[in-house]
Amino acid sequence: MYFLLSCGIFFNKMKCPLCGHLEDKVIDSRLSYVGDVTRRRRECLNCSKRFTTYERIEESMPLVVKKDGRRETFDRLKILNGILKACEKRPVSIGEIEMAVDELERQFIDSGEKEIQSTFIGEAVMDRLQKLDEVAYVRFASVYREFRDINEFMNELKDILKVKKLRHKKR
Repeated sequence: MYFLLSCGIFFNKMKCPLCGHLEDKVIDSRLSYVGDVTRRRRECLNCSKRFTTYERIEESMPLVVKKDGRRETFDRLKILNGILKACEKRPVSIGEIEMAVDELERQFIDSGEKEIQSTFIGEAVMDRLQKLDEVAYVRFASVYREFRDINEFMNELKDILKVKKLRHKKR
């Protein structure tokens, strides 16, 4: 619940992650580039520490159908963590990673499906990673596709090089 004070500052009941106090003031609010997330800088009224919260509209996400037939709720953090791990020590900014996850999430929502196969999600992540960073793509693919030996790994690299040569020839 928000309260508007006469000075124009919004207060709400948000637990401070540092001291646990339930009152803070919003210092700054900004929309993300896409406009679907609001970032708020807050200051605790008890300890004066600042922290950031993010607000997003909760949309109905499809259920994920796993390879063994189990169904589970879509978890944006699983995709984010997988991409973060693949991009570790690579020249990919957190902003680029978050944008990729946002695009993937939007793709799954826009599909209109009530259920989505986990394999479809994995392939979509790999497609997006291939555009983002080829090394991150190979890292993710090696885990996702469960390469059993170096030959499978090398075949994947050869496919990447073929696509790269085709793109280069078109220029």
